[in-house]
Amino acid sequence: MGRTREALRRRLVIGAAVVVAAALGFGLYWFQPWKLWQDETVEEALPGVAKTSAPPAAVPSGTVVPPATGPQALASGELISHEHDTSGTVKLVRLADGSHVVRLENLATSNGPDLRVWLTDAPVKEGTAGWHVFDDGEYISLGKLKGNKGSQNYAVPEGADLSRYTSVSIWCDRFDVSFGAAELASA
Repeated sequence: MGRTREALRRRLVIGAAVVVAAALGFGLYWFQPWKLWQDETVEEALPGVAKTSAPPAAVPSGTVVPPATGPQALASGELISHEHDTSGTVKLVRLADGSHVVRLENLATSNGPDLRVWLTDAPVKEGTAGWHVFDDGEYISLGKLKGNKGSQNYAVPEGADLSRYTSVSIWCDRFDVSFGAAELASA
């Protein structure tokens, strides 16, 4: 009888240890807490802007200079914090070829699991009221956040009706929460 109890107790302890180990493994995978201490900086140039080291040539007076055909900012806004401290500038830019990008400049936010850049029709609200509004309406996912620091570009799909979208969110798809967002105002 004593051996049976001891064998049963051993099985229960082993079973409990397996359950605890599985829960711990799942929790680490799901929350990825190590990302809170990892920063990934991405510095991308705006597409279509050639970097030159020479100063511009002087233009003789009376010469008509054609307008620049480079990128044009259509709208912009400043990121505000939601779930995590977030700052930087967001710009909606039309490139010389007619395509569009959302550009994040001087982004600073926390790293996290499954972060995305969303172009949305939701209003940007301060504080906790703004954490969950971006998946209530229409949005376009522009892809995974390339880095939680720096300046980076996200292509807007061809044919997107940009008049329908008024904000950009750094969205955590795993937990359905905005890390930060910016209202887009005409430039």
